[in-house]
Amino acid sequence: MNVIIVGCGNVGASLAAKLRNDNHNIVAIDRDKNQVDALADEEDLIGIVGDGLNYQVLLKAGIEHTDLLIAVTGSDEQNLLCCVMAKRSDQNCRTIARVRNPIYNTEVSYLRRELGLALIINPELIAAADIARKFQYPDSIGVETFTRGRIELLHLQIEADSPLKGVMVGQVKNRFKYNILICSIIRNKDLIIPGPDETLREGDELMISATPKDAHAFFKKIGLYKHPIKSVLIVGGGTVGFYLARRLTEVGIRTKVIEADAARCELLNDEVPKAIMINGDGTDERLLLREGIGGVGAFAALTGIDEENVILTLFAKRVSHARTITKLRRINYTEIMNNLQVDSAVFPSLLTAEYIAKYAQTMFTGTGGKVENTFEIMGGKARIYEFFITKDHPYTGVPISHLRIKKGTIICAITRNEKLIIPVGREEVKVGDNIMILTTSTEISEFKDIIEQ
Repeated sequence: MNVIIVGCGNVGASLAAKLRNDNHNIVAIDRDKNQVDALADEEDLIGIVGDGLNYQVLLKAGIEHTDLLIAVTGSDEQNLLCCVMAKRSDQNCRTIARVRNPIYNTEVSYLRRELGLALIINPELIAAADIARKFQYPDSIGVETFTRGRIELLHLQIEADSPLKGVMVGQVKNRFKYNILICSIIRNKDLIIPGPDETLREGDELMISATPKDAHAFFKKIGLYKHPIKSVLIVGGGTVGFYLARRLTEVGIRTKVIEADAARCELLNDEVPKAIMINGDGTDERLLLREGIGGVGAFAALTGIDEENVILTLFAKRVSHARTITKLRRINYTEIMNNLQVDSAVFPSLLTAEYIAKYAQTMFTGTGGKVENTFEIMGGKARIYEFFITKDHPYTGVPISHLRIKKGTIICAITRNEKLIIPVGREEVKVGDNIMILTTSTEISEFKDIIEQ
């Protein structure tokens, strides 16, 4: 596959390395000659010094024969415009834009549809979701994420004393009072897409879909949380801190954010009213102690300076029993962090590169209900398919419970206007929906293929 990467920063460099390992042909574009030369030498790829918004530069990079263009410069607007130019040059070229500003977050579906983008990636949102999962779910729960982190499929095993044991799949929602959809069961190494009459047994490995709020409450109710995290202290109210505080408060975790900039602190207070905002220097040990770092369940160091985050995390480990997360920008700190006694480090650029590379590995073309994306899961026993519904067809406006969905297939989740919907009631498929299904079938190219004719 021919790929153009516009932007040779941390994300672009990480992405180039991952795609090169998959033997794709890569051209990298950046205004900074030093960055271009360094990446070209390290990854043995073609580097072009120039502006990705310059049509002549795109022609030189071979845009007319490119399968995928990924714009990851420091400017959201430049990334979006670069993708538009690529689509105008070659309608068959798929495009991905990195868009970081939270003001665009509620417009992702609209931008994708109107600009014809394959994906819009927000590194800070992805990083915040990754941190939240580490704080929110116990180690016994596995998590797979899809649709830019919006949809999570959660893995758990039924133990001998689990209240799920002996319950029929169709009774789970009413018995536990949460919108939980059991998508699949692995029993004795066999994969089952369960119907409502399937009875859950000890040893079953379940894959479920749920909103983060319902998942948190459900796992608590069935006793998977032995030592749940009830409070979190965040140092750094930047974009990652904002997204993280919002998600944690949505599931009822007490959250406190220390932010040095007074104006930013005031903005966060308006945007995340359930969190406590403290205007102060998060590197001040006395302030940290006064704000209760010694007694919190979790601590996240999310300032814009890697060295500060490392020192803050080490201090938190010394004065508390908190589970800690450190945000790092420099990917060359990976080995160093492995040698330090910290719980976990998050590299937004690596997470973003991994997500885009995952998409590139399974890239499909198609519109109007055709496959947007697909992922192999459970060692090849099943696949996840994503559809973007762009026009009316015979199955829009019909309750999912009335659709004759083929055996071995289940609709796991719907994303509508950036809101996650778990289809456990009379939910309908509508134009503009992003639909995720899980299936054992390998013969699917359109949404209609999951329906019995």
